[in-house]
Amino acid sequence: MGRRLLQSERNAGLLIDVLRTLVAQHRMIVRDFVIMPDHVHLLIEVRDEMTIEKAMQLIKGRFSHRLSHEYGYKGEVWQRGFAEEQMMNKQSLEAHRVYIAENPVKAGLVHEGEEYPFCYGTLARRKMAGAKAQTVS
Repeated sequence: MGRRLLQSERNAGLLIDVLRTLVAQHRMIVRDFVIMPDHVHLLIEVRDEMTIEKAMQLIKGRFSHRLSHEYGYKGEVWQRGFAEEQMMNKQSLEAHRVYIAENPVKAGLVHEGEEYPFCYGTLARRKMAGAKAQTVS
């Protein structure tokens, strides 16, 4: 992404809405996510004949389309491609969940992961007391 397009609550909320829509359409399951000011981490499970490539195309395409049509944004939104890692075991899955949940802390945006409003996942749900976690279901 590069530019800090997601640092505004409006744009981060728009991306969350795109994720909610895709989940509601049974295209994918979003297990965990964090929307940082200039990038996104997603832990998703694709369904049926959906591939991870198609899922990312849908997420990026729908967000870009809505950002342009609803807010008049002109210009590049996403960098090409994405990084993909398959979770082969529970240890790998848990390590990625921790990485996602702690990303805002490591970036110095908050002191505790559950303070960050654009993070959702297993670890956030474990600490829900006082958290502002956004749901996508």
